[in-house]
Amino acid sequence: MKRIIAGLALASAATLITAGPALAAPAAKDPVAAVKKQFVAGKGVKFSETTKAIQGPMRGIVIRRSGSYQFSNTGVAASDITGKFNVKGLPAESVDADSDEAKFLKALSTPERTIRVGKTSYMSGGIWGEVLPEGKTWFKVPNAPFSGLTGVYGQPLDLTEAATLKTLFKGAKAANGGYAGKITVGDLRRVSPTFRGNLLLGTPSSKTAKVAISWKLTVDAKGLPSRLVTTFPMTALSSSASKKESLSIETVYSGWGSAVKITAPPADQVTDTPKSGTEDETIPSLDIPFSRIVK
Repeated sequence: MKRIIAGLALASAATLITAGPALAAPAAKDPVAAVKKQFVAGKGVKFSETTKAIQGPMRGIVIRRSGSYQFSNTGVAASDITGKFNVKGLPAESVDADSDEAKFLKALSTPERTIRVGKTSYMSGGIWGEVLPEGKTWFKVPNAPFSGLTGVYGQPLDLTEAATLKTLFKGAKAANGGYAGKITVGDLRRVSPTFRGNLLLGTPSSKTAKVAISWKLTVDAKGLPSRLVTTFPMTALSSSASKKESLSIETVYSGWGSAVKITAPPADQVTDTPKSGTEDETIPSLDIPFSRIVK
């Protein structure tokens, strides 16, 4: 399974988003303190998210995600996230429908759902459907704060982590409607379990660790995050990536303090063993052109 995960790549489908609408006046409340006050058992927050890619003049949405977090008195107790790669299928005349490439693209275009309870993640749909044995619908990954394959290219800044939020605001500056700043890959990896869990390429090289992630956060009147946009070159994920490719992720938060209840999938639907013959299978590294990105 490690090779299955490590083989995933979106070489060309990586990049930034354009500027959003004008923001309101800066809020005076402290976002770090405001988020900590939300840590109440049984309460939570919802979010929706888009990841956009830019290559020169070309840009488009490559991933859409949405979900919710359930809090405990100390932080996140559970999460339920659905994501989907926004890619078109292969033209019928271009490749055999039974080929590995066609199956891979079909799996990518299928929604992927990840339920995380405590330190255990459960994945269903997406490419997981290709490795699950018959009769099982969820793949279990213990001791891994991992939010699915779409999470690798999702929001790198987890604002539900108090330590991450505190680190961000050490160098933040007031901006129109909220705050803005930068953090390096190395500094983020040190403080964020979610970023470490989703950074499937492992420990970043010394060069990659210095790559900066820029962010802009809009907050509401209570100081709670309402919109977060991060932008960074793909070299933040891999030193071998092109410097001309970048990512931008916009996350919108809603329903702070609403009741949220997330439970693990039924035990009889869960497995931690892939079906026979897929244990060492490697997903091909695909170069997805913008013609397959749905605008």
